[in-house]
This record gives sequence, structure tokens and C-alpha cells, in this order.
Amino acid sequence: MTALLFRDDAYLRGATAVVVAAGPEGIILDRTPFYPRSGGQPGDAGSLAWAGGEATIAEAVKGEADTIRHPVAEGSPLPPVGATVTATIDWALRHRHMRMHTALHLLCAALPGVGVTGGQIGAQKSRLDFDMAEPPTKEWLAEALNALAAGRHPVSDSWIAEAELDARPGLVRTLSVQPPRGTGRIRLVRIGTEAAPVDLQPCGGTHVANTAEIGHISILKLESKGRQNRRVQITLEE
Repeated sequence: MTALLFRDDAYLRGATAVVVAAGPEGIILDRTPFYPRSGGQPGDAGSLAWAGGEATIAEAVKGEADTIRHPVAEGSPLPPVGATVTATIDWALRHRHMRMHTALHLLCAALPGVGVTGGQIGAQKSRLDFDMAEPPTKEWLAEALNALAAGRHPVSDSWIAEAELDARPGLVRTLSVQPPRGTGRIRLVRIGTEAAPVDLQPCGGTHVANTAEIGHISILKLESKGRQNRRVQITLEE
């Protein structure tokens, strides 16, 4: 399995690692700072460098047996198995995704009790779909979101047993997708303090350490996608 360095430190921009396998499907390392595409969040891009070569990584993805694949861009060489590489992520892109992902959690906080039916994180725009018939106005939602972001709330994570999540089903906001199971524990992301969380829900993605890092949030669209489905699309200032 690949050790997930981003899980312990979302601000880690690079690390050394050893090549476990390398082929057309990508490079597998014994550990990596690259977040793989999952949960609506794109995978990290970046590069791998080793003695005598360097490869561009387009987007990290999940592999088999708890590994992460680092597919190389067309024309990039492959490192030899056993080589030590320096893995470096595209930090500007990752940080943008972190800000967006945390902003979407604030969007959930602004609409308490409303189920999420879908979502997607992007560098320029992101969205969540909600199961609600009567959405608020774009103006009200933008004001609520920016007030939460400006509140300088800390963002942290913790782990609970799967049985505890079963006993607290309200923690899961997504209606169509459940948190991955099988390891016996579930990662929670908390915005705010433990005593008074602004938002608390299962999540495997990367986030900023404080909501002040998000910056100004704009509502691009608030549109109907069905009788009970409302899509909210956001963007962030650069």
C-alpha cells in the first residue's frame, strides 16, 4: 500500500519516495504527497525527479490494493523500480482545491439539514447539488458563506469507528454516496471547535487549516436541476 503523506499534512508540497512499480498505467511509490482523484476532488498534478530523469504527473488516481498511481504525461520517461524520487505537487493547484473544498463544507453549514445529492470540485468553479424545493436567494447565500469564511474557524480532522457513524447517521450529508467503509474507521472533518462545530461530516479530502484562507466566495449560479434538486455553483477570488 502507499503511505498517504497528505493525510497527515495537507500543506506538504513534496517528499522523497521509492518507486515500487512503473508502467504505462503509472508509477506507484511507497509513499506520496499526491492526493488521488476521489470524493469529487481532482487528483494532484506535479512531477517526479530522480537521478537522470524527471516525469510530469498529470493527475494522481487511486490504484489497486490501497495504492496510488501517478500517471506520467505523454513523452515523460519512467523511473527504474527501486529508484529514489523527489515527488513534488503543483502547490498552487492543490491549495486552490483545498480552499474550494473547505468552501463547499461551509456551503453545507449555511444550509443545515439539507441533503447533498452531488458535487464537484474544480480550480475555477465548484458546485454542490441539494435536495430542496425552495432555495435561498443568491444574495443571502453569498452573505452567509462569506460571514462563515471570515469567522476564522479552525479546520481539523479526527477519526471515529464505523459503528459510531452508524449511531450518528446525521453526520452524513450526501444522499447518494456513503463514506468508504472496510477499514473499521471513518475520517471526520470539523470546521470550528469540538464544542461548537460549524460543520462536521465524513470526508477524505484536503482542506485549509482555517476558513480565513478561503478568501471571498462568489455564487456563480443557483439553478434548478429538477423538482427537488438545486445546484449551487461557486468560485473564489484568486
